Order: sequence, then C-alpha cells, then structure tokens
Amino acid sequence: MKYPDHLCKLIEVLKKLPGVGGKSAERFAFQMLDWAPEHLQEMSDIIKDVPKNLKQCSECGCLIGETACAFCNPMRQVNNSMCIVASPRDVFSIEETHEYHGQYHVLGALLSPLNGIGVDKLNLHKLRERIAKYHIHEVVIALDSTLEGDATALYIKQELESMQITVTRLAFGLPMGSALNYVDGGTLARAFLGRGRF
Repeated sequence: MKYPDHLCKLIEVLKKLPGVGGKSAERFAFQMLDWAPEHLQEMSDIIKDVPKNLKQCSECGCLIGETACAFCNPMRQVNNSMCIVASPRDVFSIEETHEYHGQYHVLGALLSPLNGIGVDKLNLHKLRERIAKYHIHEVVIALDSTLEGDATALYIKQELESMQITVTRLAFGLPMGSALNYVDGGTLARAFLGRGRF
C-alpha cells in the first residue's frame, strides 16, 4: 500500500540530505510523526529562517549570522596570511585546531568540469583583489585531497605565481596513531613526498 501523499513528500525532502537514502528518510519521517506539534513547528520555523539568518560574508565568504563577520576582524590581518578553503564549513574545522589566526577566502566550489563547475565559478578576481588589498605574504591552500581539490589547488597556484607571494598547501600524510600496514598506498606516498626534517 502506498504511503499518504504528504508523507511521501516528507520522505522525498529528507532524502535530499547528504547520506540519507530511502530507508533512512522513511525512518526519520515516521519518527517525526511522533513529535509534538510544537516541536514540528519549531523545526519548520528554524528551517524557514535559514536564508534570513545565515548568510555568507560578502568579503571573505565565511558563514555569518546577524552580526558582523568575525573572520574579517582587523586582528586577523596582522600576520598577512590568507587560507583558501572550498566551503564555509571548512573554516570552522580549521578554527577548531587553534593553529591558524589569519584571514580566510571561501571559494564556494572546486573545479569539476563534469558537474559544470569551471574556473569562472572560483571568483579568483576577488581573491587577487583581497591579496593586494591586505598585503598578503602567504596563501595557504586548504582544499580536499581529491581529484577536484588537487586540480583547483594547482590552478590557483599557477594563477597566483605572478603575485610573488608564498603559496603553501596543507601537508598530507599519516594520521596520528596510525599503523603503516593499515595506511593506503596513496596516503603513504603523500607522506613520503611531504616528509620533513626530524
């Protein structure tokens, strides 16, 4: 027997979340049927207000709420470094390490010709403007170690060569606490290439 139409719509909406397939979406939907109406209303209101209350900073692309962008704080301009990331979420991951204190630049995408994402989507003109404006000495490329991330990193490096700044990329290698026999060949190869003085 077919589910009621509105339940089918709810399941289809939930399936749009990353990592949520049909069975998980059904489980979530049936769980929500047990919620009190006020909890469903609260969730509805929060989701409805996302576009109004969460935006990307027009300067750096980081995620901001109703207050000014904390990542565009003048204190972050002191060390003249800029970290390039693919999405606003990456900024929060880096911030949790407490190792980086400079500015950020969010690309919003990685090069992916198969998905129709070309160099025009990277907005590198704005990046070059910000590098000049803030007298950046080092650009740290912090992109995923994927085919798209590597291609984007290489393209950005080539584009910035004429600006005579230091371009670095996050090191890739062995995770903390790992045993060599459990590490894949690609990661081990990266670790050898990125080895440093002990």
